Amino acid sequence: MVDDDELDLLRTMKAPATRADARARALEAALGAYDLENSAAAPQGSAAPQRLTERARKLWSEIMNKKLMAAPAIAGLMALPIAGYVTYHLMQENAYRFGADNDVSETGGQGTALPGKVAVGDIEVNRDAETELFAPEPSSVPPANAGTAWQGTEALPRGIGDAASGADPALHVQKIGRSPTALGESKLSAPAQTSAPADNFVAGEENRERFEEFKTNPVRSALENPVSTFSIDVDTASYSFVRRSLKEGFLPQADAVRVEELVNYFPYDWKGPEDASVPFNTTVTVMPTPWNDHTKLMHIAIKGYDVQPATRPKANLVFLIDVSGSMNSADKLPLLQSAFRLLVNKLNAEDTVSIVTYAGDAGTVLMPTKVAERDKILSAIDNLRPGGTTAGEAGIREAYRLAEQSFVKDGVNRVMLATDGDFNVGQTDDDDLKRLIEEKRKSGVFLSVFGFGRGNLNDRMMQVIAQNGNGTAAYIDTLAEAEKVLVQDASSTLFTIAKDVKIQVEFNPAAISEYRLIGYETRALNREDFNNDRVDAGEIGSGHSVTAIYEVTPKGAPQMIDDLRYGQAATNNAAGIQNADEYAFVKIRYKTPDGDTSKLITTPVTASNEVSSFDAAGTDQRFSVAVAAFGQKLRDADAVAGMSWDRIIEIATAARGTDPFGYRSEFLSLARLASALDGGKR
Repeated sequence: MVDDDELDLLRTMKAPATRADARARALEAALGAYDLENSAAAPQGSAAPQRLTERARKLWSEIMNKKLMAAPAIAGLMALPIAGYVTYHLMQENAYRFGADNDVSETGGQGTALPGKVAVGDIEVNRDAETELFAPEPSSVPPANAGTAWQGTEALPRGIGDAASGADPALHVQKIGRSPTALGESKLSAPAQTSAPADNFVAGEENRERFEEFKTNPVRSALENPVSTFSIDVDTASYSFVRRSLKEGFLPQADAVRVEELVNYFPYDWKGPEDASVPFNTTVTVMPTPWNDHTKLMHIAIKGYDVQPATRPKANLVFLIDVSGSMNSADKLPLLQSAFRLLVNKLNAEDTVSIVTYAGDAGTVLMPTKVAERDKILSAIDNLRPGGTTAGEAGIREAYRLAEQSFVKDGVNRVMLATDGDFNVGQTDDDDLKRLIEEKRKSGVFLSVFGFGRGNLNDRMMQVIAQNGNGTAAYIDTLAEAEKVLVQDASSTLFTIAKDVKIQVEFNPAAISEYRLIGYETRALNREDFNNDRVDAGEIGSGHSVTAIYEVTPKGAPQMIDDLRYGQAATNNAAGIQNADEYAFVKIRYKTPDGDTSKLITTPVTASNEVSSFDAAGTDQRFSVAVAAFGQKLRDADAVAGMSWDRIIEIATAARGTDPFGYRSEFLSLARLASALDGGKR
């Protein structure tokens, strides 16, 4: 059945001009039909008295009129389904590309877009028309303060669009095209798109970043739980991720903020050990708390022994590089290549480098090669190209095989994994990866992991690999960060001076009623794990600084937790006689890089460690406290609810010190950004 729209279309169509040959054939057919009619039996009755020429002309005219009208009608009806099918597909494909391609945004692409129009190839598309045609349903539009459409179970980034400009970064995306969510019901598969740099991470793109969920450490009673135990953490990935988030215009999700990693990102001038016989020195400072008049801070600083270049051991390094298709972005594989070039130029001629890549399957790009052949190594790095899925498990196994093959006794044997995120082929479960890494570290080969890019970062996996591989985790978002991690901090990144380092603090209930460890939530250990040498913990590299801060409530000050009704006798017993003047007792266990039995270092904390005022504390202590407050405020912790961003900035400014690399100045900029994005809500 033909509907009215098709008939209306036919009425507007112009009939094609007749051809001479067609006209002749039609005339011949008409005359033949006329002769056939006359040769048939004569009809009954008398014939009409008309001239034969007029009859023939009338018959020919009727035939031609019918043929000329029918031909275009039939042709038009046959073409309609084809035209409709093609039009539908073109509209669907263009709708998807308008929504996903950054080059059609007001700020994306090259050149200047005309007002109200977007150039796509040789066609100009009206923005307003596209908005009406492809506008998503109200339920699929991100809220006004969401600059990035975060999907899955991750929390929405907070504060997007609250910057001083007041502009919502998502608006120019929503104006154009249909979002991938709105296209979800379409049977068409989306065309392959080149990954955009993270700086252009826009609404509608899928975000698969994963962070381990954890709750902020609670206040604990020193009488009921006098002992606190945790593994040290020298990772810096959280700080780099937080920095990138703030610079992109939104507050990071709480689980991405690990306060201890923010504090330990900065170099501090803590006093180190006299020689390598004891790998690190401990400095404890007790000072007033800048955000609570009733508590104090117990600041524990550890400084590792700095291995001198002349005595530095040889290095056997395997670069395990993710070259899957998702690495095809300026802030991923190209940045990775530049970063590893920096590291190669830092190594000695007798060091060894191998390169393993993985994408769908693992492959050896460069067999173990001395750095004396530097050009060969750099050429192998430069020739890496992205493509395929991520066969991470196969890559790890091959990397360990090469590291074991070129193992250097009494040297540094390390796999350096560089990836943008998930392992989606092979053992993808974090527990399976943990078991694999635990098994391989027994060979004496350690593993560090470096994350690149946004949108696919599996921070949880990075933490599992680094913690169980006796390595570190860092997030590299700029070449400057690569220079810090792989050049400035190369010694601490590569050369381990102590492994399985654990800290245990026992508080004296007679002097301290409550305490709270700031950070280290993902590094907590059981009390019995401290003396168990089979329990893995963190490592300290050459010259590394590690800081831990407790907020403590002195006895007699207002408490969060009431004393037990029948706890007085227990308190008297816990105070002891010999150690009545001690606030706490700090114990540290560690193993040498090639050892299996731990050693113990102890430090009592007394009134001699206390300073009279916060300003009397050292510059490094005060700056690290400002960073700790900054991290807690990003996590929206109740403890710092009464402390303003301005106060944090004031403390950090006064304690900036010499700052030769500008790290502390950059922190001040980040604190101001966080304050602006927060909008004074905290």
